[in-house]
Amino acid sequence: MLNTYFRVIVGFMVLLSVVLTVYVNQNWMWFTVFIGVNLIQSAFTKWCLLETILVKLGVKKTDGAGCSVKN
Repeated sequence: MLNTYFRVIVGFMVLLSVVLTVYVNQNWMWFTVFIGVNLIQSAFTKWCLLETILVKLGVKKTDGAGCSVKN
């Protein structure tokens, strides 16, 4: 379940940042960069803030982790 929530939230944030970049201000592209950098750092550190927040909100890790793989 965590994986599903994670993918929906990240996908929504990327699409939102693109819409804001096109219709509001080009500086919103930095939000997309921020999301990408966080995904890359989570691949190396095995820690993701969004995953931590979702777990604290009570989302279960039934079908794998969000952005990190924990054994």
